[in-house]
Amino acid sequence: MKLSSKIPVVDPQRHNSLIEDNWVHLKEPQNLVTAIAASLPLMALNLLLTIGVISLFPPLTPDDLGISQGGFQITINLWLIAGFIGFLVMHELLHLVLIPDFTSSARTYIGITHMGGFVYSEEMIRKSAYLLITIAPFVALSILLPAMLGSMGLLSPALKILILLNSMASSMDVLTFILVLTQVPDSSYITSNGMRTYWKK
Repeated sequence: MKLSSKIPVVDPQRHNSLIEDNWVHLKEPQNLVTAIAASLPLMALNLLLTIGVISLFPPLTPDDLGISQGGFQITINLWLIAGFIGFLVMHELLHLVLIPDFTSSARTYIGITHMGGFVYSEEMIRKSAYLLITIAPFVALSILLPAMLGSMGLLSPALKILILLNSMASSMDVLTFILVLTQVPDSSYITSNGMRTYWKK
């Protein structure tokens, strides 16, 4: 595993080598802007799912989100900033620790940029494991965590906001999950090259 301050870019030589070795390029957005645009409907769906879970407990109210009759107001304090950073780290670590042998991998990277955190691996990963790696932060932090905290009466307004932010930030993960689930045959392996994803039986 290596630390990186830059999101990996596509290596044309690696692309050609993968294609020659019968890897199939996944049909997916080709850059960050189109990926974000394609994931916007999923962001809304993620929010609805998470709000549904949160609403099973003391309901999510407009006041929790800083919305009142007098307008919109949110107080950003050091605890909220620390919580945001904590959720960002947990999100990326959940991706990372599920990558097989990530500690000894020379082709697995973790880092933070001005766009947020990322985990990237060029290892060959089985489809089932790849799907779990991709969806784990959303399910763990925006579905299971609020359900657990809510059942114990620990779901504070600040935690609700952080959980909802993670839900929104997971929209590109959910998009990748859907693309892999629908395009890649079972028992295939998956690898990455910058923003591009490839699979092979």
